[in-house]
Amino acid sequence: MRAKITYFLLAAVLVVYFVLVGSRGVLLLREGTILTVTFGVAVLILPLIGIWFLWKTTQFARRAGQLAAELEEEGGLPVDELQRTPGGRIDRDSADAVFAERKAETEDAPEDWRSWFRLAVAYHDARDTPRARKAMQRAIALHDRAPAA
Repeated sequence: MRAKITYFLLAAVLVVYFVLVGSRGVLLLREGTILTVTFGVAVLILPLIGIWFLWKTTQFARRAGQLAAELEEEGGLPVDELQRTPGGRIDRDSADAVFAERKAETEDAPEDWRSWFRLAVAYHDARDTPRARKAMQRAIALHDRAPAA
C-alpha cells in the first residue's frame, strides 16, 4: 500500500509540474516573437511527453496488478522461496536459482501468460528491471490475446 501512495503522490507532483511548465510555455507563445514562440512550443512538448509517459506507466502498473490479482485468485502466484542476507536483501545466488527454474518453465510454456508473469517476478528479484518489464509486457499481451475462460 505504501508503494501505491508513493506512486500517486509522485504522479500528482508531476502533474502539478506539467501544469506549471505548460503555463510557462503559453506565456512564451503569447510574447509572439519567433524566438519565444519556438521556445514556447518546445516547452509545451515536454509536458505532453511526460503526460504520455505517466499514462503508459500507470496503465502498465494497473494491468500488472490485475494479472497479479487473477493469478492470486488461481493460486498461481510465485511463492517467495528466496534466501535473504542479514540486511534483508535477496541473496543473488538464490535469485539466480529461482530465475533458472522460471526461465525453464517459460521455455516449456511460451504462450502461457502465467509463466511470463512468474518470469517477470524472477527477473525483478534478480535485479534485472528492463527484462522484468519486457517479460511483464509479454505476459500482459498474452493475457489480452487469450480466450476468456
